[in-house]
Amino acid sequence: MPCGGGRHPVRWEAGSLLLPEHPDVEGELVLAALGGEKAGCVELAEAWQRHGADLSVLAIGPRHAADEIAVSWDDVVTTWPGSAGQPGRGGPAQHGPMRRPAAMPASMAALSARRQQMQQEHERAQRRTNDMLSLLALGYGFQARLGGQVAAAYAAEQADERTRPALVAAISGRLAPVVEDWIGLDPGQVVVSLHTGPGWGSVEMTGRGEERRLRVALPTGWLARVWACGLALTGRHLVVAVQRAGWPDARVLALRAPGAEPVELDVHGATGPGDATRWEA
Repeated sequence: MPCGGGRHPVRWEAGSLLLPEHPDVEGELVLAALGGEKAGCVELAEAWQRHGADLSVLAIGPRHAADEIAVSWDDVVTTWPGSAGQPGRGGPAQHGPMRRPAAMPASMAALSARRQQMQQEHERAQRRTNDMLSLLALGYGFQARLGGQVAAAYAAEQADERTRPALVAAISGRLAPVVEDWIGLDPGQVVVSLHTGPGWGSVEMTGRGEERRLRVALPTGWLARVWACGLALTGRHLVVAVQRAGWPDARVLALRAPGAEPVELDVHGATGPGDATRWEA
């Protein structure tokens, strides 16, 4: 990614975003707080942290490896024209505290407060736009792993009325293309619900003809442990859980067909085009 006058590598490894060219990120943040410039890589790492539990990432991010989201670093720089090639720089101007006249009428004071609030909302919206463009510009490999991190943040929690619709939609959007490749079923015939409690969930076919539906209940953690790792469809099986995580070898629980008993598969992974992970049983 662009950083300063050049380009720096960014790595994702073992669940963490790493900045090989910035070994002392905390020290750089201290210097930035004292008025120094903040490196583009550090800005990116902060954006990743800000959105590590942001459900909107699951709505914006890709559904599968071929679901390309074409965002370049040029797009990021265009959004913040003063950035000089660094995401996050050149944002809203920073002003000192405004001094209010002692005799300012109440109506003018209210108007001033409203304008200040609108300015702050505008700056937050700009920051969010820049964050999302920067994270998407990293490419599919990072996009999928950020989605997995968001899902993992909610996997240990009981979904409520606020989060359940977003999580169901996130699983549905990523599972439906997998099911189409798995058994040739139209994505519109896949009905998803959240599984809670012990076990991996359930997958069953109901109805006939136009009324046929594949009803799937999976936990939120499926997005993090299966989908984000590129395991969803492996060896013509639908993977529903991971029994032993690891790279490049792992063990999963998978279904050959709807309603069948799950079987254990030992799988071996390799990195494919565009940082998409490919597994073989």
